Amino acid sequence: MTALEAVGVDAGYAGVPIVRDLHLAVEPGEVHLLLGPNGAGKTTTLLTLAGELRAIRGAVRVAGRETTAPLHRRARQGMALITEERSVFMGQTVKDNLRAGGASIGDVLELFPELGPHLARRAGLLSGGQQQMLTLARALARRPRVLLADELSLGLAPLVVDRLLVAVRAAADRGVAVLLVEQHVDKALSVVDRVSVLVRGRVVLSGSADELRSNPTALAELYLAFGATTSTGDPTRTSVSATADSDQQGRQ
Repeated sequence: MTALEAVGVDAGYAGVPIVRDLHLAVEPGEVHLLLGPNGAGKTTTLLTLAGELRAIRGAVRVAGRETTAPLHRRARQGMALITEERSVFMGQTVKDNLRAGGASIGDVLELFPELGPHLARRAGLLSGGQQQMLTLARALARRPRVLLADELSLGLAPLVVDRLLVAVRAAADRGVAVLLVEQHVDKALSVVDRVSVLVRGRVVLSGSADELRSNPTALAELYLAFGATTSTGDPTRTSVSATADSDQQGRQ
């Protein structure tokens, strides 16, 4: 059964849609990567699927059932959301942060042993990478069924990014459905299963990570083409393989 699904969703603020006619599905055990330029609607999409924003139109389904439940109820039912901001209690110790999230310290240290020496340290004194490890570990230690993660790697060193993405992949391999927004495209493509590209609120490309890895120019060309679309242009959904065919014809 599909873990998380958007069916014809319009989403935005004060009744004004930022995301339009969104169709997107995330399966158990899958990492689905959501890409797009700044302002494309990626965060709006995650907040709507998490229940922080109510869809203007269309349906959000969790485990096959349509839901309009708010974020705190979806969290109790097995959904975890990691936002762009460092989601830690800065004035509390690492151990207290984990307790507040109902996380097992043993599980967390198995995932990120780097946090072990810092259990008694205030989270605000950790490095950015350590704070993000704490955020991800706390979310995963609750054993969610669905994980939504917005820019895990923002401002972090490449080695830390690798550690975070490996942990996300391992969670999916245990059955978690993951929807990931990530700026390090090359690194993310090494751990994800499917990719959707959002431009100006619409999905303009969807396909498997294998297809994108085999056709690395497709993504860059879509960014260039649709990033310059005028208000009269309307991006439409494209498959990676279709873009690859078009590229091949152009070279011929």
